[in-house]
Amino acid sequence: MKQQVLEILDKIRPSLQADGGDVELVDVSDDGVVKVRLKGACGSCPMSTMTLKMGIERTLKAQIPGVKEVVRVEE
Repeated sequence: MKQQVLEILDKIRPSLQADGGDVELVDVSDDGVVKVRLKGACGSCPMSTMTLKMGIERTLKAQIPGVKEVVRVEE
């Protein structure tokens, strides 16, 4: 599943980079929890929770059935 998550994040990444941010995969647990680190502008943006849940999590859950949740890991 980790490889699938990486492939999806690579598709999402250009949108984040266009706004000066990025996303880094930290871990994918056996129970479907994906841990990511938001970087650059995304790390301090007030809308980062919306980006995480409505953007990244929704996309991953729609394309990879095993993903249960996406959580943010601080730097």
